Amino acid sequence: MIALSLAEIAAVVGGQTHDIPDPSAEVTGPVVRDSREVEPGSLFVAFVGERVDGHDYAAAVVEAGAAAVLASRPVGVPAIVVDDVQTALGALARHVVHKLGATLVALTGSAGKTSSKDLIAQVLRRKAPTVFTPGSLNNEIGLPLTALSATEETRFLVLEMGARGIGHIRYLADLTPPKIGLVLNVGTAHIGEFGGREQIAQAKGELVESLPPAGEGGIAILNADDPLVRAMASRTKAKVVFFGESGEADVRAENVRLTDSGQPAFSLHTPSGCSDVTMRLYGEHHVSNALAAAAVAHELGMSAEEIATALSEAGSLSRWRMEVTERPDGVTIVNDAYNANPESMRAALRALAAMGKGGRTWAVLGKMAELGDEALAEHDAVGRLAVRLNVGKLVAVGGREAAWLQLGAYNEGSWGEESVHVSDAQAAVDLLRSELRPGDVVLVKASRSVGLESVAQALLATGTEGEVAAR
Repeated sequence: MIALSLAEIAAVVGGQTHDIPDPSAEVTGPVVRDSREVEPGSLFVAFVGERVDGHDYAAAVVEAGAAAVLASRPVGVPAIVVDDVQTALGALARHVVHKLGATLVALTGSAGKTSSKDLIAQVLRRKAPTVFTPGSLNNEIGLPLTALSATEETRFLVLEMGARGIGHIRYLADLTPPKIGLVLNVGTAHIGEFGGREQIAQAKGELVESLPPAGEGGIAILNADDPLVRAMASRTKAKVVFFGESGEADVRAENVRLTDSGQPAFSLHTPSGCSDVTMRLYGEHHVSNALAAAAVAHELGMSAEEIATALSEAGSLSRWRMEVTERPDGVTIVNDAYNANPESMRAALRALAAMGKGGRTWAVLGKMAELGDEALAEHDAVGRLAVRLNVGKLVAVGGREAAWLQLGAYNEGSWGEESVHVSDAQAAVDLLRSELRPGDVVLVKASRSVGLESVAQALLATGTEGEVAAR
């Protein structure tokens, strides 16, 4: 974080100083909520959780070098006490972002947010120092913590914004007002909470509504291939830039194809030129993510050649998202178990089919959460798609939703043991360990709550017989 005195922080957040001998002392280290991340000069934010109360660690973090604690009650060590710690954290982030003067890029969407954010960051940091959301810390706590990690050298701040209801994006955009707003897509992720795709579109579109007018530098970057996103152009006063494979897109891909290893390649076209891209990531769905990143970079002054080079060299920065690892025995494990929704499931299955040419393919799939009334139909459809893509074997893991995955495959034309339903992660591991052979490609994917990353991890632990936790 940029250096701020404890007195200045107290004034910004509307707090009272307690047990602070020198209010002019500065916070020069990171703002953290995990006591294990404290460094000399840190500000420790004491949240009260269901199981852990951060206030209990106040003495320890100060002893470890923290300048002070942001707390909701006095803690006997240097502290700034506020009525609500989360509100105070947001106010501090807003203040720091305003002082920084960095270009703030915010993005949202139903799928691909984290992968797109990682691509944007990898492209922009070739131009200037860039700070971006780690992993998927995209909520009312993770977003301000990311913003506060920026320093005086930061020129670009790339923030992922998530939402579980109307008003969430508007709140986040108020904390960290963006200059560039990017909407990737409107899908079915969390549709059970929102109540429908139109409600999801309403929520995601709050980002472009928050942008400054075009005359003040506001830029809305929208997916031309998604009708609900394209329609958001009418909801903003910012300059509108479209990306996609559509001929109407300002930044578009042509001649899209997959290499023999399942990596996307295409010709990138921008208003200032074109250049060829061959990505290191896996799956055709990354083309849209790459185009989103390219549109941001082009608006910030990068050439088509610079952008194409950066996209071709970019890797995966966040774990369990199409992580491809080949075992010594020639079996390839694709760990995409961080999360799942119908759109990302379809994309992952298509990537698996492309990667498995010449070998057997396995789809180890679990529940897609928060789909509401659409849940069983969507699981049935994914099972059917696995058959249509000629996936060698579907292993559906878990309860009712997994049973519908297997049933969809069976009804589409799977027979015998081409699709199987197993009770838990350990049963999946036992089955795979007994049947995998060199050249096989195994995709592991489910919603985060299912914990199927344990299957991928167990399969990668070649030569060990350790148990995995069944969830």
